[in-house]
Amino acid sequence: MGDHESSWAWRLARSELEISLPRRWAHCQGVARAASALAAQLDCDSELLVMSAILHDIGYAPRLAATGFHPLDGARFLRDEFHADDRLVRLVANHTFALLEAEERGLREQLETEFPVPREQALLDALTYCDITTTPDGEPTTAEDRIEEVVVRYGPDTLVGRFIRRATPDILAAVARVESEMQSQPR
Repeated sequence: MGDHESSWAWRLARSELEISLPRRWAHCQGVARAASALAAQLDCDSELLVMSAILHDIGYAPRLAATGFHPLDGARFLRDEFHADDRLVRLVANHTFALLEAEERGLREQLETEFPVPREQALLDALTYCDITTTPDGEPTTAEDRIEEVVVRYGPDTLVGRFIRRATPDILAAVARVESEMQSQPR
C-alpha cells in the first residue's frame, strides 16, 4: 500500500487507532487489505476505496468521539482537520448503511445534511462489502457470519443490535451487487 496518495490515510489511521484501539486498528487494516484486493477486480477508483477502507472507523478514536457515532465523528474529523476530499469524507460517513444507525441514534438529519450519501453506489457497496466481510480482528469472513458476530457482541436488543438486524437486507443486497460485479469482470 505504499501509494503516495493513501500514505497519509494509513499514517493517520495508525496514529489514531493503533495504541488506543488495537483491535479496531487490526479491523481497519483487514478492511483495507480486502479493499485493495477487491479494487484489483473492479472498475472503480481503487485509491479512494482503499483510503476510505483504512479510515472508515477512525471516528472510534477516543479523542474524536464527540457524538459517540463513529461515522459522523470520523467524517467531521476528516473534513474539519484534514480538509479531506468530499468523496472520501462522504464514504466514511455513510459506510455500511450508517444512515440507519444514525436514525436509531437520533442523528439521521445531521448525517444526511452534512454528508449526503455518495452518488457512487458501487464504491459505497464495495466499502460495505469489505467492512462486513472482515472480522473485528482483521480476518476474512462471510457477511452472514459478521452480522451474527455483531448481534452477539452487542446484543440483539441494543441500539447496534437493532440497527444491524434492520440493515441486514440492505447489507446483503450490497454484498450481492459486489459479488455479481466481480463475477462479471473479465479474468
